Amino acid sequence: MDAPLWTETHAPELADLPQPGVRDYLTEAVEEPINLVLHGPEGVGKTAAARALARAAHTDPDNDLVEINVADFFGRTKTEIKNDPRFAPFLQGRSRMSKRDMINHVLKESAAHQPVSGEYKTVLLDNAEAIREDFQQALRRVMEQYARTTQFVIATRQPSKLIPPIESRCFPVPMRAPTHDETATVLRSILDAEDVEYDAEGLDFVASYGDGDLRRAVLGAQLVATDADAVTMAAAYEALGEVGVDAQLEEMLAAASSGDFSTARSTLDDLLEDEGLSGDELLADLLRVARESNRNWDVARLHELAGEVDMDLVEGSSDRVHLSHLLAELGRETASS
Repeated sequence: MDAPLWTETHAPELADLPQPGVRDYLTEAVEEPINLVLHGPEGVGKTAAARALARAAHTDPDNDLVEINVADFFGRTKTEIKNDPRFAPFLQGRSRMSKRDMINHVLKESAAHQPVSGEYKTVLLDNAEAIREDFQQALRRVMEQYARTTQFVIATRQPSKLIPPIESRCFPVPMRAPTHDETATVLRSILDAEDVEYDAEGLDFVASYGDGDLRRAVLGAQLVATDADAVTMAAAYEALGEVGVDAQLEEMLAAASSGDFSTARSTLDDLLEDEGLSGDELLADLLRVARESNRNWDVARLHELAGEVDMDLVEGSSDRVHLSHLLAELGRETASS
């Protein structure tokens, strides 16, 4: 899709968040800023909720919201971090820093800058389950040092991976997967705003396709509307039949990269058994999805691991065992980097 993503153009305001409890917690945080941990499954709207909070809290959210996706650090090389335009101003003249020191310096500088439009700014740390414990200790010190001028919002699928000193400095905001009806309500609002025709069956199909992942449902609706100019049952089934597998592959990569091996292997089992993919088919699709994704996967390393697994698939007897090895190795390397 070349058009702007609906997840961006229809980003919710606080009042539009589908979960009443989350709306209440974040509305209170506008008036009394505190550090927050937004936790819940992938795609439930944690990042969107943090952005909605910043728009409500700051006159100039473009400058007073600093977003740092943990993958921007831990999944990238020193050179990539240094050359990223978001971080380059912090790292000028510091090319000899270790990757560890670069990350700590960017965290500190992001928190240290004075707010532009008010008394405080917001730093969003997304996908925080991938932060190693030693970096969390550095983050704790930064949170203490700049507590008066910086609100930290930590978004994670696995709050148990946060160290106790960080948990104790944040108010937890659980975000469950949206219900089918909540997803359908969001989709209906977006389709009405886009002046896209739809019927009840098509809307229901796309909401079910989301399966609790609101981002997936919204992007699915956009794909159907782009392909067919209307969201009907027939159009949705035709457009999303194959896309569903791609979404599962990306979710499997995300789970493996964050160290959530049980979820990654469960998705692998679904793809091998329910979808009937062979090991070599799944491996080829996995590499394609990684290349086409807008996430910062280490595609070169993934190809290297795939090369090893490809040989095993030819010589071995269990696709599940060999592909599980790839997922485990991907998670292990992320955790140790």
